[in-house]
Amino acid sequence: MSEATSYDVVIIGGGPGGYNAAIRAGQLGLKAAVVEKRTTLGGTCLNVGCMPSKALLHASELFAAANHEFAHLGIEVAPKLNLGQMMKQKAESVTALTKGIEFLFKKNKVTWVKGAGRITGPGQVEVTAEDGQVSQLAAKNIVIATGSEPAGLPGVEVDQQRIVDSTGALSLPEVPKSLVVIGAGIIGLELGSVWRRLGAEVTVVEFLDRISPGMDAEVAKAFQKELTKQGMTFKLGMKVTGAKTSKKGVTLTMEPVAGGAAETLEADYVLLAIGRRPYTNGLGLENVGVSLERGFIPTDHWKTSAPGVWAIGDVTTGPMLAHKAEEEAVACIESIAGKAGHVNYGVIPSVVYTAPEVAWVGKTEEELKAEGRAYKSGKFPFLANSRAKINHETEGFVKVLADAKTDEVLGVHMMGPSVSEMIGEYCVAMEFRAASEDVARTCHPHPTRSEALRQAAMGVEGWTMQA
Repeated sequence: MSEATSYDVVIIGGGPGGYNAAIRAGQLGLKAAVVEKRTTLGGTCLNVGCMPSKALLHASELFAAANHEFAHLGIEVAPKLNLGQMMKQKAESVTALTKGIEFLFKKNKVTWVKGAGRITGPGQVEVTAEDGQVSQLAAKNIVIATGSEPAGLPGVEVDQQRIVDSTGALSLPEVPKSLVVIGAGIIGLELGSVWRRLGAEVTVVEFLDRISPGMDAEVAKAFQKELTKQGMTFKLGMKVTGAKTSKKGVTLTMEPVAGGAAETLEADYVLLAIGRRPYTNGLGLENVGVSLERGFIPTDHWKTSAPGVWAIGDVTTGPMLAHKAEEEAVACIESIAGKAGHVNYGVIPSVVYTAPEVAWVGKTEEELKAEGRAYKSGKFPFLANSRAKINHETEGFVKVLADAKTDEVLGVHMMGPSVSEMIGEYCVAMEFRAASEDVARTCHPHPTRSEALRQAAMGVEGWTMQA
């Protein structure tokens, strides 16, 4: 066993939280190491999550457009799917991104220690490499950034053959004739959209009586209607009780949550996408006295109960989003360096990268009503937006919620074209505690989709103009 190498910060996990923490540490002059057991950096997000899914969403959206929209635009083509090439370009994009992180590590003098990390005591991390070699790291501070993994469901065993999780769904060997998605959250709807566009019949089974829990109810209802129009089938309020696989497919059994007769579904493949759970196995938390609460690591400004041990990202409570982990990473390291680290948890946006996209930030109407907070709302449809009209992208709307007395923007909810890129405008507005009138009186370029953001703000006081 080698002698321990000393660092100011040792970060366990090389995903968005871990690698951003390491880079910021290097920028602040701290000696940093990242312990990562994958053969590439980037964690779930870059390797088997955000990035490869977006590569397939983009490619499948273009394929669907070539089949259904190009002719109307006067473009005559006869598209043919090359699934192998689609998967190849996905892999190439992922490789480019992971290599980019390696470059940033070298630039900022961050050490990548390859292997599985385990805390053995205060300031001590043991790393076991793939070949079994063990090394010791000493650290003034340890940051846990190990992320999350797909959650399981009793009676539905993921074999990555016929029953897959999000990782397996990114690399199916063929376009299924039929695909059942268990879970109507972001991951299930995005990956379901990919395979629907490529030709699969997609059925989404959800335990709740609505899709996309956490999304504003009005938006969720409109979103489900649009996905249904695209060809998805939804079975809501259904509890999946079991799944049996064969060489040809899967037989799924389920029953209504409210009671009633059991049902069966036959499919070529089943995607289990009911959420994710924190990944804390084998971290040695017990060796420093850190206990879990409902599977999560409790923190206070990213500090755990153990001195010198910090936690960020999906292993802590809050939305399991890469950008949330990135914000916490920077704030955590700045706190370690004696600076004022800060994260505004009320202004963390969420996005569903389907077509149309859905994006939101801040409070939903349901949350404001539950709080008893008086609010005003303004809404503007993309059907009335000039750019959306000429681009034939008129599905959806923008809704702005503002305080009834102060007019401060409390929440914004969008469904429509490119809203993932536009939600940032309202994130900035909310960081500055802007009023809806501030946005309403800000000039936006014409014709752009972004004008819908202004028009919705104008609608809060009832002076929408564009038609």
